[in-house]
Amino acid sequence: MPNRDVRRRLQAIASVLPAADGEEPEGVDKDASSEDYPLDGLMVRGETFTVHQVCQRIQQGLYVMDPDFQRDFIWKDDRQSKLIESVVLRIPLPVFYLAENEEGRMIVVDGLQRLSTFQRFLDHDLKLHLPGRRDLHGKRFSELKAKFQNRIEDCNLTFFILDWRVPDRVRLDIFERVNGGVALSRQQMRNCLYMGKATRFLRDEAHTDLFLRATGRSLRSDTMRDREFLNRFCAFQILGVDQYQGDMDRFLGESLRAMNRMADNELDSLRDDLHRTLRSNYDVFGKHAFRKHSLGATRRSVINASLWDVMSTGLTRYDSRRVLNNRSSLRVAFLGLLAYEDFDTAITYATNDEKRVRARFEMTRWMLRDVLG
Repeated sequence: MPNRDVRRRLQAIASVLPAADGEEPEGVDKDASSEDYPLDGLMVRGETFTVHQVCQRIQQGLYVMDPDFQRDFIWKDDRQSKLIESVVLRIPLPVFYLAENEEGRMIVVDGLQRLSTFQRFLDHDLKLHLPGRRDLHGKRFSELKAKFQNRIEDCNLTFFILDWRVPDRVRLDIFERVNGGVALSRQQMRNCLYMGKATRFLRDEAHTDLFLRATGRSLRSDTMRDREFLNRFCAFQILGVDQYQGDMDRFLGESLRAMNRMADNELDSLRDDLHRTLRSNYDVFGKHAFRKHSLGATRRSVINASLWDVMSTGLTRYDSRRVLNNRSSLRVAFLGLLAYEDFDTAITYATNDEKRVRARFEMTRWMLRDVLG
């Protein structure tokens, strides 16, 4: 259990915590609700472009066509051919959804398969497979009659474009609503919005043996849950808990934006901090790192995002040798903190609440100071 001085401080911190409300446990709040942002002013505009105009912009690199959150191009040639046939037959197409980034490039939220089909066909990479259409079957774009070429290039496509100034939480919520494919995680969407140094950092670190060992290989990579945890570490490490204002989507996005502006040596320093804390946490807690457990526990519980936040950043402040030399004392102090009801509440319920985030960081800081100085 924490000593008397530390316990007194923990009680003072806990006195400002809101009551538990039965939110989903294990330290990850449910995705933010769309019900509390304004119904007006979402800054979504509608525009119309021809297929020819869109393909030109794709070639100029103005459209982001290959974000990680989009699935690989999986339409077979016959389905792509059906899309081209629909255009020739003048059948109206569904609308497309784009999100504008700060550089003015358009990120394809919904419609990647269709746009990629148009791009392939106009680039002569697609031969139509339409056995029932003699004028179209087996032909590439340049082999079509001029009237069909014109009909395809002049086809009007309707786009709804989400302005880059829309808050991250709102943009991610809209992404979830409109994406026509398999449901995407919010981290997959962030990976698209902030592509650059930051997302490459998360991708590379998620595959290291050190990260996989420290997290027990229990974080899914297909939904980018592993990168989300790394994103959380980077956010609290770079921005600090004092910058957190209760909106996790915004906080994680701001950290990625900051990382994209960082120099390579700054990212190298961040990487060193990450590697040091992963080794330290694993050296002390082994398979129980970042998880709730009790003394002598043999069964491993699920990983807890809130514990990850406080312990991954907390041990970056201490030399690995110092941590290792105080391993037993640190383990006992940590178990005492886990047994403290108010700390358990702060890492279990409504975990994105600003007061609970700040409280669990401060409690952890006092615990670490008590053991490591």
